[in-house]
Amino acid sequence: MSAEAEKIENLTRDLPDADSAKRFFSELESKHPNEANKLLREQNRGLLSDVLALAAWSSFLATTLLQHPDYIVWLGRNRREKQNRTPEDLLESLARFALTNSALDTHTLLARFRRRELLRIYLNDIRNLVTIAETTEELSNLADACLEHALRVARQELDNRFGVPLESDEKGKARRAEFCVVALGKLGSRELNYASDIDLLFLYSSDGTTSGTGARGSVSNREYFVKLAEKLTNIVGSQSNEGAAYRVDLRLRPHGRVGGLAISIQEAANYYKQTARDWERQVLLRSRSAAGDAPLFRRFWSEIESFVYRTDVSVEDALAAVRLSKQKINQEQRTENGFNVKLGTGGIREIEFIAQALQLARGGRDAWLRAPHTLIALRRLADRAYLAENELAALSDAYVFLRRLEHRLQMEHGLQTHAVPDGGEKRQLIARRMNFSETESFDKSLSIHTAAVNRIFEKVFRVPNSEDVVRIENADLITPIETQNEQIVADAIIKTDDSEFQPQKYSEILQKAVADAENFHDELAVLRVEWRKFYEEIRQFDAAAKLSLFESKRLQTELAEAAINAALLISKKEMSRRFHSAFRTPHSALDLAVLGLGKLGSGGMDFGSDLDLILIFDDSKESPVDKLTNAEFYAHATEIFVSALSSLTREGFLYRVDLRLRPDGKNGAVCSGACSFLDYVRTRAAVWEWLAYVKLRAAAGNLNFARSVEENARKNIHERACEIGKTELKTETKRVRELLEREKTKNLRRGENDIKYGAGGLLDVYFAVRFLQLRDNVPDESENRSTFTSLERLRAAGSLDEEDFTVLSNGYDFLRRVDHSLRLAAGRATRIPSSSHPLLNQVAIRLQISEKELLELLDLHTTEIRSVFNRLFR
Repeated sequence: MSAEAEKIENLTRDLPDADSAKRFFSELESKHPNEANKLLREQNRGLLSDVLALAAWSSFLATTLLQHPDYIVWLGRNRREKQNRTPEDLLESLARFALTNSALDTHTLLARFRRRELLRIYLNDIRNLVTIAETTEELSNLADACLEHALRVARQELDNRFGVPLESDEKGKARRAEFCVVALGKLGSRELNYASDIDLLFLYSSDGTTSGTGARGSVSNREYFVKLAEKLTNIVGSQSNEGAAYRVDLRLRPHGRVGGLAISIQEAANYYKQTARDWERQVLLRSRSAAGDAPLFRRFWSEIESFVYRTDVSVEDALAAVRLSKQKINQEQRTENGFNVKLGTGGIREIEFIAQALQLARGGRDAWLRAPHTLIALRRLADRAYLAENELAALSDAYVFLRRLEHRLQMEHGLQTHAVPDGGEKRQLIARRMNFSETESFDKSLSIHTAAVNRIFEKVFRVPNSEDVVRIENADLITPIETQNEQIVADAIIKTDDSEFQPQKYSEILQKAVADAENFHDELAVLRVEWRKFYEEIRQFDAAAKLSLFESKRLQTELAEAAINAALLISKKEMSRRFHSAFRTPHSALDLAVLGLGKLGSGGMDFGSDLDLILIFDDSKESPVDKLTNAEFYAHATEIFVSALSSLTREGFLYRVDLRLRPDGKNGAVCSGACSFLDYVRTRAAVWEWLAYVKLRAAAGNLNFARSVEENARKNIHERACEIGKTELKTETKRVRELLEREKTKNLRRGENDIKYGAGGLLDVYFAVRFLQLRDNVPDESENRSTFTSLERLRAAGSLDEEDFTVLSNGYDFLRRVDHSLRLAAGRATRIPSSSHPLLNQVAIRLQISEKELLELLDLHTTEIRSVFNRLFR
């Protein structure tokens, strides 16, 4: 056996379909000998292993590589990319792909681009480097990018024919009418499969006519947008010699097949309010803007949300509506042969319907439950005690197993199939691709998961005997919706009983749990399990009024810092696995400085808070590994670190990690060298960035290093603020504050108040404090960076007189208590509803005042805060 043949033999020995992998390489040698020879070079051993693995798991992708051997080179450059690409990232890649393939028709271009990206996505999938949720999210992002590109091409062609579609604004001036591609189904919830249809709905803003400046004169907006929808659908769905990019299903639009391809948002809203059947409204549980004008979808959703999530629907009616949908599916499945992983008994659809039924039954009065993603919805339903924890675990495990099985079935030939082979070699192969050594173990797992799903499904959809259904005690599923917020407090009192809160050493416990885990997935799981135990303990004692607001936020900040340090340990362990032979010296931890902004920076983390972070490495030192530069090493480490904190697994996720405030924003490196970061702050940072960076705090990682970077950065910011002059600082601060207010409150419903972004809200206080600190050079000088401490320092420095200090401090105290109560009741919210809303009632009870007093105090404090703000920024 030649050395080359022996290498192929060694690399294919443990693959699920070694023969297919060998045949693929033989064909590659025959058709593209240069590419095959390059892969056999020792420096390309890892790439060769990946290519052979793709061939063993998917004949569809093996064919793709044989048709386009240049994709192997592309894969070599992108195979180590573990962080999900956003729709914007993919749209940029698609634009570059279009430039280098300008001779292709657009529909062929999209089909080829999608197949190329599937190589990278599926490679990460079969290597178990990403979760199911991450895989389906990136597949959804890929579809979004293709739809946006197709929309731009189609819109340009229609504009050239008819001119731009016009409508009148509030002042009667002509402006371009907008168009939105609404995703439904799995694309709507960002759970797309490798071979899913994409269910779409096309909306436009209003009727009118086009400008008529095109080659064919003027037409009505309706005709223009119907043609636009038709053109876009043809681009995305047209067959080429490589298939279509996607199969587009438009049957879920208003009036189904007889309805117009595009419809104005007012027509659509009227349909869903007045005409739509229950199952059509259920479809909208998983809807979002996928391409085009996102604010247009938000306008539409604000119109119909209360008709989707209704407060007047009974639990029995909600369950009956979803049960009817399932019965129709069962009738359609009677002619199917074999087990259907999607629609069969105990299949994926039953998991989705469990989540959707409980959301419909409970979401009308609890906005926090309105999560489109199935796993997130299940987790939140369990948090609200509508599912027991053991049921959540069973459903989540089954969802992951069945979706992975669905993916393996579909990527065999790139076809939309859900049928598990009945037996023989095909079933053995699918078992091996699911990482089972024998078919019997696979069959047993499939049986266990589907039986568990169906058992819970039957329990949820069991018709109750009476209206009086009681709270679960790890057994029953339904609680009376009318008393659900009261239920949070009742549960908290029961669970905390007469006990006192016992402080825990969060960092030590989480570090040990992660250190003892043996692989990346176990590390993520144990971190989430331990973290949630502590998080829920804080929440329960808080809800039972056994923790003060200050204590709750302090504990949540300590828990967040502990989670960050645990995520750093996970990142270090995973980097050691990937590059163990290349490390220069053993490392006990990553030498990263984690700087906190926002609530983490001020030490005021609260329920549902994001982690606003700046990540810094020491660029004066050499790289920890031989093969990567410092920047490359820490970029990889940061991707793992962010995934450890924010990836959605069956155990949930910890925090949303926000790195957008890093130097140069989304165009900047996710992790910066200390020297380059400080240089950015000194020379290039904008005033709005100073307002954020002035609250930088060393939160985790190498704290000595972090404090040094933090202190230098804040010193530079104060120096620059003194240099530019007070007028420019004032003007720019006011501009940014007003911009945020306009953008974040433009979709407020009548009677709603946004206590963060609205006039006189929390941001008025934040911006005033930071402006005064920079204007008068009053830096933070201790670990306590709270807004209260800053206000007191500003008063002592003469930057605030006693009257303004009193208004801001009292107003801030009231708003933060309202904010905390909203977060405790609803998970995360900044908007307080109008009168006679259950959530308003719960906030009032929490604050021990009436609803009327709450609204009066809210009006009083926001009015006074805005008055002080206006005076400071005159």
